[in-house]
Amino acid sequence: MPRKPFVPGAALVVAAALAAGLTACTGGSGSDGEVGDAKSGGTSTSSQAAEPGRYQTLPEACGLPARSSLRGMLPGDGQQLSRDEAKKIYDGQPDITYDTDRRVGCRWTRETTAGTRHLSLDIQRVVSYDAAVSDDSKAQGIYDTKALDAKIPSGGNGSPSPVDPSPSATKDTGKDKGAGKGAGTGTTTNSSTGKKEKAPSGSPSGSSAPATDPSADPSAGLSDSTAPRVLDDLGDAAFLNDKLVTADSGVHRDVTVVFRTSNVIVTLTYDQWSTDKTMLPESQELQDKARSLAGELSESLSE
Repeated sequence: MPRKPFVPGAALVVAAALAAGLTACTGGSGSDGEVGDAKSGGTSTSSQAAEPGRYQTLPEACGLPARSSLRGMLPGDGQQLSRDEAKKIYDGQPDITYDTDRRVGCRWTRETTAGTRHLSLDIQRVVSYDAAVSDDSKAQGIYDTKALDAKIPSGGNGSPSPVDPSPSATKDTGKDKGAGKGAGTGTTTNSSTGKKEKAPSGSPSGSSAPATDPSADPSAGLSDSTAPRVLDDLGDAAFLNDKLVTADSGVHRDVTVVFRTSNVIVTLTYDQWSTDKTMLPESQELQDKARSLAGELSESLSE
Protein backbone atom coordinates (compact mmCIF):
# COMPACT_ATOMS: atom_id res chain seq x y z
CA MET A 1 0.00 0.00 0.00
CA PRO A 2 1.43 3.38 -0.94
CA ARG A 3 2.21 5.74 1.98
CA LYS A 4 0.09 8.82 2.56
CA PRO A 5 1.74 11.94 1.34
CA PHE A 6 3.26 14.34 4.05
CA VAL A 7 1.27 17.59 4.29
CA PRO A 8 3.41 20.50 5.62
CA GLY A 9 0.46 22.83 6.07
CA ALA A 10 -1.23 20.57 8.58
CA ALA A 11 1.95 20.33 10.64
CA LEU A 12 2.22 24.12 10.73
CA VAL A 13 -1.37 24.40 11.94
CA VAL A 14 -0.71 21.99 14.80
CA ALA A 15 2.50 23.77 15.77
CA ALA A 16 0.75 27.12 15.79
CA ALA A 17 -2.00 25.78 18.02
CA LEU A 18 0.52 24.37 20.46
CA ALA A 19 2.45 27.65 20.54
CA ALA A 20 -0.73 29.63 21.24
CA GLY A 21 -1.62 27.34 24.12
CA LEU A 22 1.82 27.68 25.68
CA THR A 23 1.69 31.45 25.36
CA ALA A 24 -1.65 31.60 27.10
CA CYS A 25 -0.37 29.49 29.99
CA THR A 26 2.75 31.60 30.32
CA GLY A 27 0.76 34.80 30.41
CA GLY A 28 -1.49 33.45 33.16
CA SER A 29 1.48 32.45 35.31
CA GLY A 30 3.01 35.86 34.89
CA SER A 31 -0.21 37.53 35.98
CA ASP A 32 -0.44 35.37 39.12
CA GLY A 33 3.20 36.05 40.01
CA GLU A 34 2.70 39.77 39.63
CA VAL A 35 -0.21 39.72 42.08
CA GLY A 36 1.78 37.87 44.74
CA ASP A 37 4.96 39.97 44.51
CA ALA A 38 4.71 42.66 47.18
CA LYS A 39 7.96 44.23 45.97
CA SER A 40 6.64 44.86 42.45
CA GLY A 41 5.05 48.12 43.52
CA GLY A 42 1.89 47.37 41.53
CA THR A 43 -1.56 48.63 42.33
CA SER A 44 -2.37 45.30 43.99
CA THR A 45 -0.26 46.09 47.07
CA SER A 46 -2.73 46.15 49.96
CA SER A 47 -0.69 47.98 52.66
CA GLN A 48 0.97 51.37 52.57
CA ALA A 49 4.44 51.94 54.05
CA ALA A 50 4.63 53.90 57.32
CA GLU A 51 5.83 57.48 57.26
CA PRO A 52 9.62 57.99 57.37
CA GLY A 53 11.17 60.01 60.19
CA ARG A 54 11.87 63.71 59.93
CA TYR A 55 15.65 63.32 59.94
CA GLN A 56 17.57 61.72 57.08
CA THR A 57 21.05 62.87 58.18
CA LEU A 58 22.79 63.94 61.39
CA PRO A 59 24.79 67.06 62.28
CA GLU A 60 28.40 67.03 63.42
CA ALA A 61 28.15 66.37 67.17
CA CYS A 62 31.20 68.29 68.39
CA GLY A 63 29.96 71.45 66.71
CA LEU A 64 26.45 71.44 68.21
CA PRO A 65 26.98 72.94 71.71
CA ALA A 66 27.72 76.65 71.84
CA ARG A 67 31.20 77.55 73.08
CA SER A 68 29.66 79.59 75.91
CA SER A 69 27.72 76.52 77.07
CA LEU A 70 30.87 74.41 77.09
CA ARG A 71 32.73 77.02 79.13
CA GLY A 72 29.99 76.95 81.74
CA MET A 73 29.90 73.15 81.92
CA LEU A 74 33.69 72.75 82.00
CA PRO A 75 34.79 75.46 84.43
CA GLY A 76 38.41 75.92 85.46
CA ASP A 77 39.92 76.89 88.77
CA GLY A 78 41.08 80.33 87.74
CA GLN A 79 43.96 79.35 85.48
CA GLN A 80 44.35 81.10 82.16
CA LEU A 81 44.17 78.78 79.16
CA SER A 82 46.34 79.21 76.11
CA ARG A 83 44.71 79.17 72.69
CA ASP A 84 45.88 75.62 72.05
CA GLU A 85 44.65 74.42 75.46
CA ALA A 86 41.24 76.03 74.95
CA LYS A 87 40.96 74.50 71.48
CA LYS A 88 41.82 71.04 72.80
CA ILE A 89 39.22 71.26 75.58
CA TYR A 90 36.31 72.94 73.79
CA ASP A 91 36.66 71.37 70.33
CA GLY A 92 35.92 67.96 71.85
CA GLN A 93 36.89 64.47 70.77
CA PRO A 94 34.51 62.96 68.18
CA ASP A 95 33.40 59.37 68.59
CA ILE A 96 34.43 56.91 65.92
CA THR A 97 31.35 55.63 64.10
CA TYR A 98 30.91 53.65 60.89
CA ASP A 99 27.97 55.64 59.56
CA THR A 100 27.75 59.30 60.52
CA ASP A 101 24.24 59.49 59.04
CA ARG A 102 23.08 56.97 61.63
CA ARG A 103 25.11 57.78 64.76
CA VAL A 104 27.48 60.52 65.92
CA GLY A 105 28.98 61.49 69.27
CA CYS A 106 31.51 63.71 71.00
CA ARG A 107 33.29 63.91 74.38
CA TRP A 108 34.75 66.79 76.36
CA THR A 109 36.93 66.66 79.50
CA ARG A 110 38.48 69.26 81.77
CA GLU A 111 40.67 68.48 84.77
CA THR A 112 41.10 70.99 87.59
CA THR A 113 42.37 70.95 91.15
CA ALA A 114 38.74 70.79 92.31
CA GLY A 115 38.04 67.65 90.28
CA THR A 116 37.33 66.55 86.73
CA ARG A 117 34.23 67.14 84.64
CA HIS A 118 33.19 65.05 81.66
CA LEU A 119 30.55 65.77 79.05
CA SER A 120 29.51 63.29 76.38
CA LEU A 121 26.96 63.49 73.61
CA ASP A 122 25.45 60.61 71.62
CA ILE A 123 22.99 61.19 68.77
CA GLN A 124 21.28 58.25 67.08
CA ARG A 125 19.05 58.38 63.99
CA VAL A 126 16.60 55.49 64.04
CA VAL A 127 15.41 53.81 60.86
CA SER A 128 12.67 51.19 60.81
CA TYR A 129 13.00 48.49 58.21
CA ASP A 130 9.46 47.29 58.87
CA ALA A 131 7.06 48.85 56.38
CA ALA A 132 4.29 48.74 58.99
CA VAL A 133 6.33 50.57 61.68
CA SER A 134 7.31 54.21 61.30
CA ASP A 135 10.77 55.51 62.16
CA ASP A 136 9.24 57.58 64.98
CA SER A 137 7.56 54.53 66.51
CA LYS A 138 10.78 52.56 66.32
CA ALA A 139 12.64 55.42 68.01
CA GLN A 140 10.00 55.63 70.75
CA GLY A 141 10.47 51.93 71.47
CA ILE A 142 14.23 52.43 71.93
CA TYR A 143 13.59 55.44 74.15
CA ASP A 144 11.12 53.45 76.29
CA THR A 145 13.76 50.75 76.80
CA LYS A 146 16.29 53.34 77.98
CA ALA A 147 13.79 54.80 80.44
CA LEU A 148 12.92 51.34 81.74
CA ASP A 149 16.58 50.41 82.21
CA ALA A 150 17.13 53.65 84.14
CA LYS A 151 14.05 52.91 86.31
CA ILE A 152 12.54 56.29 85.59
CA PRO A 153 9.12 56.71 87.25
CA SER A 154 6.30 56.93 84.75
CA GLY A 155 4.47 60.22 84.53
CA GLY A 156 5.76 63.54 85.81
CA ASN A 157 8.00 64.30 88.76
CA GLY A 158 8.38 61.51 91.24
CA SER A 159 10.67 59.64 93.51
CA PRO A 160 13.17 57.21 91.99
CA SER A 161 12.57 53.50 92.18
CA PRO A 162 13.62 51.89 95.47
CA VAL A 163 17.25 50.80 95.53
CA ASP A 164 18.76 47.82 97.29
CA PRO A 165 20.70 48.56 100.46
CA SER A 166 24.42 48.86 99.98
CA PRO A 167 26.49 45.69 100.60
CA SER A 168 28.43 47.46 103.33
CA ALA A 169 25.27 48.44 105.20
CA THR A 170 23.94 44.90 104.96
CA LYS A 171 27.22 43.51 106.19
CA ASP A 172 27.37 45.84 109.19
CA THR A 173 23.79 44.98 110.19
CA GLY A 174 24.29 41.24 110.03
CA LYS A 175 27.68 41.13 111.74
CA ASP A 176 27.53 43.65 114.55
CA LYS A 177 30.12 42.14 116.88
CA GLY A 178 29.88 44.95 119.40
CA ALA A 179 26.15 44.69 120.03
CA GLY A 180 24.83 43.09 123.21
CA LYS A 181 22.81 39.90 123.31
CA GLY A 182 19.66 41.98 123.34
CA ALA A 183 20.45 43.47 119.94
CA GLY A 184 18.68 40.68 118.13
CA THR A 185 15.75 40.42 120.56
CA GLY A 186 14.75 44.09 120.84
CA THR A 187 16.14 44.57 124.38
CA THR A 188 18.89 46.71 125.89
CA THR A 189 20.58 47.02 129.27
CA ASN A 190 19.97 50.06 131.46
CA SER A 191 23.39 51.23 132.62
CA SER A 192 22.04 52.67 135.88
CA THR A 193 19.91 49.73 137.07
CA GLY A 194 21.58 46.83 135.29
CA LYS A 195 18.19 45.56 134.16
CA LYS A 196 17.23 44.63 130.65
CA GLU A 197 14.58 46.83 129.09
CA LYS A 198 12.73 46.78 125.82
CA ALA A 199 14.40 48.96 123.22
CA PRO A 200 12.45 51.84 121.70
CA SER A 201 10.55 51.06 118.53
CA GLY A 202 12.66 51.40 115.41
CA SER A 203 15.97 51.01 117.28
CA PRO A 204 16.64 47.31 117.98
CA SER A 205 19.78 47.97 120.01
CA GLY A 206 18.45 51.04 121.81
CA SER A 207 20.98 53.27 120.09
CA SER A 208 20.51 55.65 117.20
CA ALA A 209 21.09 54.28 113.72
CA PRO A 210 24.61 54.88 112.42
CA ALA A 211 25.00 57.50 109.74
CA THR A 212 25.08 55.96 106.30
CA ASP A 213 27.37 56.90 103.48
CA PRO A 214 25.22 59.07 101.17
CA SER A 215 27.09 57.69 98.19
CA ALA A 216 25.70 54.22 98.99
CA ASP A 217 22.29 55.37 97.76
CA PRO A 218 22.14 56.86 94.24
CA SER A 219 19.21 59.05 95.30
CA ALA A 220 20.88 60.35 98.47
CA GLY A 221 20.28 64.05 98.97
CA LEU A 222 17.84 64.29 96.06
CA SER A 223 14.59 66.18 96.49
CA ASP A 224 11.49 65.69 94.36
CA SER A 225 12.74 68.42 92.04
CA THR A 226 16.11 66.72 91.45
CA ALA A 227 15.14 63.02 91.62
CA PRO A 228 15.21 60.93 88.42
CA ARG A 229 12.10 61.95 86.50
CA VAL A 230 10.30 62.47 83.21
CA LEU A 231 10.81 65.87 81.56
CA ASP A 232 7.61 67.17 80.04
CA ASP A 233 8.99 70.14 78.09
CA LEU A 234 11.82 68.65 76.06
CA GLY A 235 11.42 67.10 72.61
CA ASP A 236 8.71 64.49 72.02
CA ALA A 237 9.75 62.51 75.13
CA ALA A 238 12.53 62.99 77.68
CA PHE A 239 13.81 61.94 81.09
CA LEU A 240 16.61 62.87 83.48
CA ASN A 241 18.60 60.45 85.63
CA ASP A 242 20.98 61.26 88.51
CA LYS A 243 23.39 58.79 90.11
CA LEU A 244 26.02 59.19 92.80
CA VAL A 245 28.76 56.57 92.60
CA THR A 246 31.80 55.87 94.77
CA ALA A 247 35.00 54.22 93.61
CA ASP A 248 38.46 53.62 95.01
CA SER A 249 39.68 56.74 93.24
CA GLY A 250 36.90 58.98 94.58
CA VAL A 251 33.26 59.88 94.11
CA HIS A 252 31.38 61.05 91.02
CA ARG A 253 27.87 62.16 90.20
CA ASP A 254 26.49 61.29 86.76
CA VAL A 255 23.58 63.26 85.32
CA THR A 256 22.03 61.87 82.13
CA VAL A 257 19.38 63.51 79.95
CA VAL A 258 17.79 61.43 77.19
CA PHE A 259 15.28 62.89 74.76
CA ARG A 260 13.63 61.91 71.49
CA THR A 261 12.69 64.25 68.68
CA SER A 262 11.00 62.42 65.80
CA ASN A 263 13.36 59.57 64.83
CA VAL A 264 16.44 60.95 66.60
CA ILE A 265 17.45 60.01 70.17
CA VAL A 266 19.92 62.23 72.02
CA THR A 267 21.78 61.03 75.13
CA LEU A 268 23.68 63.68 77.09
CA THR A 269 25.85 62.60 80.03
CA TYR A 270 27.46 65.11 82.39
CA ASP A 271 29.50 64.07 85.41
CA GLN A 272 31.85 65.48 88.01
CA TRP A 273 34.61 63.52 89.78
CA SER A 274 36.17 64.32 93.13
CA THR A 275 39.02 62.47 94.83
CA ASP A 276 37.72 63.73 98.19
CA LYS A 277 34.82 61.42 99.08
CA THR A 278 33.55 63.87 101.69
CA MET A 279 32.95 66.51 99.01
CA LEU A 280 29.94 65.27 97.07
CA PRO A 281 29.28 66.90 93.68
CA GLU A 282 26.19 69.09 93.83
CA SER A 283 23.19 67.63 92.06
CA GLN A 284 21.27 70.83 91.34
CA GLU A 285 24.12 72.56 89.51
CA LEU A 286 24.89 69.58 87.30
CA GLN A 287 21.24 68.98 86.49
CA ASP A 288 20.59 72.62 85.63
CA LYS A 289 23.52 72.76 83.24
CA ALA A 290 22.71 69.42 81.61
CA ARG A 291 19.05 70.38 81.23
CA SER A 292 19.99 73.74 79.70
CA LEU A 293 22.30 72.14 77.13
CA ALA A 294 19.65 69.54 76.25
CA GLY A 295 17.20 72.34 75.49
CA GLU A 296 19.82 74.05 73.33
CA LEU A 297 20.43 70.85 71.38
CA SER A 298 16.71 70.24 70.91
CA GLU A 299 16.26 73.71 69.42
CA SER A 300 19.28 73.26 67.19
CA LEU A 301 17.97 69.97 65.82
CA SER A 302 14.54 71.49 65.18
CA GLU A 303 15.91 74.27 62.98
